[in-house]
Amino acid sequence: MVLCQGGGGDAAPAAGEQEPEVPPGREDGPGAVQPCLCPAPGVEAADAEERRACGCCSGMSWPFCCEAPGTKKKAACPGLGLFYTILSAFLFSVASLFLKKIEDVHSVEVSAFRCVFQMAFVLPGLIYYKTGFLGPKGKRIFLFFRGFLGSIAMVLLYYAYQVMPLADATVITFTSPVFTSLLAWIFLKEKCSPWDLLFTLFAITGVILIARPPFLFGSRVTGIEGSYSDHLKGTIAAIASTLSAASTIVILRKVGKSVHFFLSIWYYAVIGLIGCVIALFVLNEWRLPHCGRDRVFLILIGLLGLGGQTFLTKALQIEKAGPVSIMRTMDVVFAFILQALFLNHLPTWWTVGGALCVVASSIGTAIRKWRHSVKKAKQREI
Repeated sequence: MVLCQGGGGDAAPAAGEQEPEVPPGREDGPGAVQPCLCPAPGVEAADAEERRACGCCSGMSWPFCCEAPGTKKKAACPGLGLFYTILSAFLFSVASLFLKKIEDVHSVEVSAFRCVFQMAFVLPGLIYYKTGFLGPKGKRIFLFFRGFLGSIAMVLLYYAYQVMPLADATVITFTSPVFTSLLAWIFLKEKCSPWDLLFTLFAITGVILIARPPFLFGSRVTGIEGSYSDHLKGTIAAIASTLSAASTIVILRKVGKSVHFFLSIWYYAVIGLIGCVIALFVLNEWRLPHCGRDRVFLILIGLLGLGGQTFLTKALQIEKAGPVSIMRTMDVVFAFILQALFLNHLPTWWTVGGALCVVASSIGTAIRKWRHSVKKAKQREI
């Protein structure tokens, strides 16, 4: 008999809708990797009826496992993970478009509806995996801040979508990987290379080109949707949302894999819903949409958001995080297309230049992290 150790696929969720990470606790589910005893090559099993679960084949019984002679692995469809990523980006972009189309509904109320949909989606998973609703005692404070910061990021992002061009807000959110690297360097003592500083400079340049502050570009700022004050408020909200989303990713890294990712989403939805309800009563903004179209849009925003998150998670289960992070920049392309087709707002060259800077920064950060993870994986094999 020989001892074999199974290897599982990488899985990941999201935050608040901004940076991909490996979900904590995914390995604790039914498909968890467990050491098992398989017959050594050339040794027949003592009992033909006896079958032992093997982690290296995701729980299939021997002799049908990957170590059995003559057994072929089921080949994964090449490019399926990247297709899921593109589909996720498209669904997120359409949800943002519907948010722009909604009238007289505050961004906090839209966030509350989104939290309700997430709770309905996550609750069966919590019951199925028997994770409980509070999590480990030592991790609850981290889960609370993950939910609090994640819900703030969602509200601020929805506000930015409502008051500034769709493409501009989308581009700013793609500075999240850069801010995540900086926060991880500050709080988790992760290494920060000169490349990280260069990508940060690119991201800041892109945001400046999109915001176009008057003290740099003069008093006449062209290509702004609505008033410049709203544009500036939306820019600040988008940056704050990105910082909050990056903070949640750092918290998830701190928590590690000891907490199931469903618990992380559960805290995000519950704390977000409670905060949104309180804020709506304080602002006196709680009201149902006046027309049926806006009500349909609210439902579609919730469904599309869940669909986008599901496909992004599936993509990261079967594809490496590096290519997925790069392909996620298609979100910017979809935002420009949808803005031009359905909102009749053509981007200026300043916005295009800012988008190129931010996308280059995001892609550069993703490639650097991808190469670093591949290098570490090769060192472990050696």
